[in-house]
Amino acid sequence: QVQLVESGGGLVQPGGSLRLSCAASGFTFSTYAMSWIRQAPGKEHEYVASITRAGSTTYAGSVKGRFTVSRDNAKNTVYLQMNSLKPDDTAVYFCKANDYTNAYWGQGTQVTVSS
Repeated sequence: QVQLVESGGGLVQPGGSLRLSCAASGFTFSTYAMSWIRQAPGKEHEYVASITRAGSTTYAGSVKGRFTVSRDNAKNTVYLQMNSLKPDDTAVYFCKANDYTNAYWGQGTQVTVSS
C-alpha cells in the first residue's frame, strides 16, 4: 500500500524556519521524482519545489533562495527546509511522488506563518 506521510508543519512567526518531512512507503522511492505542492485557503494548488531521482532540484520563483528540497533514499524521505518564512507561505503543503506512469500524494501538513 502506497503511503506518503508529511510532518513538521505548524505555526511560525514571519522570518522563522520550518523543516517538513515526507516519509514514503509502498513503492520504490529512489525511482520517483518528488515534489512539494502547496494550497493556500481559497487558492489553487501551487508548485513549490521538486527533486529528481538523480538529485537535481527546481524551485518556484516565490521560494527560490529561501526553501531547499532534499531527499534521503536510505530513509525513503524527502524534506523541505523553509527559511525566512512569510505570511504568504501559509498553506497546506503536500508531497507528491511521480514517475512516468504513477503519481501519489500525501495528505498534507498545515504551515501557518503569523505573528
